[in-house]
Amino acid sequence: MSTTNSIEDSTENSPSHVKTEFATSVLPVDPDADLSEDEKAQIDRKLVWRLDLILIPWLCLLYLMAFLDRTNIGNAKIAHLTTDVPMSTSQYNLTLTIFFIAYALFEAIANVLMKRFRPSVFLPITMILWGLCMFGMGFVTNWSGLMAARFFLGVTEAGLFPGVNYYISCWYRRDEVAVRAAIFFSAAALSGSFGGLLAAAIQRMDQVGGYAGWRWIFILEGLLTVVIAVASFWMVHDFPDEATFLSEPDRARVLRRLKLDKQSSAQHEDFKVAYVWSALQDWKTYVGMLIYMGPLMPLYSISLFLPTIISNLTFTDKTQIIRNQLLSVPPYAGATIVTIAVGFISDRHRKRGIYNMILAPIGIAGFIMLIASTNPVVQYAGTFLGVIGIYASIPVTIAWVANNVEGVYKRGIVLGLMIGWGNLNGIVSSNMWSDAPRFISGHATVIAYLAICLFGGSVLFHVLLSRENVARRAGKRDHLVDGKSNSEVDLLGDKRPDFHYTL
Repeated sequence: MSTTNSIEDSTENSPSHVKTEFATSVLPVDPDADLSEDEKAQIDRKLVWRLDLILIPWLCLLYLMAFLDRTNIGNAKIAHLTTDVPMSTSQYNLTLTIFFIAYALFEAIANVLMKRFRPSVFLPITMILWGLCMFGMGFVTNWSGLMAARFFLGVTEAGLFPGVNYYISCWYRRDEVAVRAAIFFSAAALSGSFGGLLAAAIQRMDQVGGYAGWRWIFILEGLLTVVIAVASFWMVHDFPDEATFLSEPDRARVLRRLKLDKQSSAQHEDFKVAYVWSALQDWKTYVGMLIYMGPLMPLYSISLFLPTIISNLTFTDKTQIIRNQLLSVPPYAGATIVTIAVGFISDRHRKRGIYNMILAPIGIAGFIMLIASTNPVVQYAGTFLGVIGIYASIPVTIAWVANNVEGVYKRGIVLGLMIGWGNLNGIVSSNMWSDAPRFISGHATVIAYLAICLFGGSVLFHVLLSRENVARRAGKRDHLVDGKSNSEVDLLGDKRPDFHYTL
């Protein structure tokens, strides 16, 4: 694939003077100017592969721990948490709700903080703090203590997910983001599998040292988080213009390929309040928020309550806690595979919205099976479809919005707002699963979110972006660059007439 291709042909039918200026004076110096196109392509492939090996695996590990730490309360619940720390169903739901309130409130500013304090400092520090919160949950003796721990867990975890997705979008071309975001997010699905296996293993430590098994789940996973966080000071790297693991020529190559993709991520940018207003005034921010709430409420529903749902299927025995923990593993394993596959195909196809429109009905079908049938085999199969439809759509949605928002800070703010709003819908997830054993209201609410927000929102976004692309190709936005210098044209970001939206 040529290094000059973006996810849409951003120069097609755009103003000639914009194309000429962009192609000459604005681009960083090319360290491979004397090489052939084939030689440049080979160097580019090696560079991207190196970035993948250095950046992505450790980020996946960080998110695996984050998602594990926020959802392991579901495993602890069926390991007698609510018996040892007496609480009603509504009180337990509040411990879930308080996390999402804190998480959503602090996500919106997380990307700005990460940009200002550097990923190599910001991410490890926040991770140490949430690991300590998780560790402390192993020693709570009453509901109030658990509520406090869950609140601060939400505050300290808020920076990772939006921060890393923003970070990935600042390193890769637009047609390379979805598969990396999918691999990163697959850590969430993997944490579902890993969490079930780990909880089953730790549960065997019940009464070791006088502590119940659920306490050991929190204690050991919290300690593991802190250890990984300390290592992250050396394993997490900064943005392309400051990354020390790259040589000067490689840094120039990364910045150049971003510039060729019409990304202002290739240049340094100081924070201005104007970027906040630009994000708030952009209609794409709000349509992105609509779409993202579609899979997010279902995501937390299935993550927090799948162990409970499985333990209520008629072929399971509620007394067989370890066996029920293990039954939650296969649906997540299937979701991991599909999530990565969809991200890869989406990048190759250079399309986003159509995959949401396919995944939403798959997820809906799964929850319809859970509602409509009492056959435990049908219900268990429904969990597979439900988890796949939910998980695989999330990285596609993030990549779709990130592809269509330009400006280093503006993109970070938009992603923070979108992801924060999506996570706020976890409040709904926490309070819709009280009608055991069929959970009709919970399943029905998930179906509504998938149908209206994920499917309907994706159709709306696709139509609006398509219309704007038609207008730009017809020259109806050319007046926006009249009389502007190269730097002023760059500052237009995604409003540039030659920036064509990803569908």
